[in-house]
Amino acid sequence: MTHLNRSAQFMKPLSIILFLMALFIQPPAHLMAQDDSPVVPVNAPEENSANSPEDQQGKKASKPAIPRNFTEILETLGYIFVVPFLLASVIAVWFTIERLVVLRRGRVIPKHFVERFLQHLEIGQIDPLTASEHCQENGSPIADIFDHGVRKWGKSSVEVEQAIIDGGERQVGELRRHLRIINGVATVSPLMGLLGTVVGMIEAFNQIAGADAMGKAEQLAVGIATALLTTAAGLFIAIPSLIMYMYLSGKVDSLVMEMDRLAQNVVDYISAEALVSRKNNPVSDKSTPKSKSPAKSTS
Repeated sequence: MTHLNRSAQFMKPLSIILFLMALFIQPPAHLMAQDDSPVVPVNAPEENSANSPEDQQGKKASKPAIPRNFTEILETLGYIFVVPFLLASVIAVWFTIERLVVLRRGRVIPKHFVERFLQHLEIGQIDPLTASEHCQENGSPIADIFDHGVRKWGKSSVEVEQAIIDGGERQVGELRRHLRIINGVATVSPLMGLLGTVVGMIEAFNQIAGADAMGKAEQLAVGIATALLTTAAGLFIAIPSLIMYMYLSGKVDSLVMEMDRLAQNVVDYISAEALVSRKNNPVSDKSTPKSKSPAKSTS
């Protein structure tokens, strides 16, 4: 009996251990039933619903488009930037055309008037009053400079030259007139574009933060592209304006150098030193040939 009792006591815990092992090794019945059922993809309904035509049209409608044509660009910029850029363009074109007309060489330095006027001064066939009248009738910038010198007819070369310099400074100021406006347009336009870029970037990041769209690169790309349109518009106006300003400034410099050379000839013809030298060494008329003296007959 004692031996049987000991065996029963030993088998009791062993049976408990085997039972627990069977529980852990054998899966439950509901798991077995799930394994026997056909495998159905979890995301299949969602994918099907996402690929439906209605959802695709909704995505196309909700996806922001980058402005590509001129009308979309104007709508994106808005009146706050379109009006200043349009005004700057009109100003640049207007004053560029005006300066191109005013700075024509034939208007500033009329070739026929200059050649005839200097020729009459050289041969001494014109008096101060007539010379001043001719200059006033012509009305060109070089004629106005000549008129300032003629008013000092017979004075020293220093006085005549100073009078020509005074008249030349006034004419140079008139020739350079409105060039600062063109330069101002070329300087301010990129700054307006930069301001638009900063404003556009601020609006883009505000939209991203407000829409909870962190990580969506398309919204950031659209915002940056919209902001950079203002910079492109500013550069589109500034580059031609700067080119025309440099071209017109160079043209004014060349005209000033030419007028200075011609005015120096006037000083050499009408100053007191030139008149005294001409009186001592009279210039013979080049149009009439010199008569030859008859040869003496030899007896």
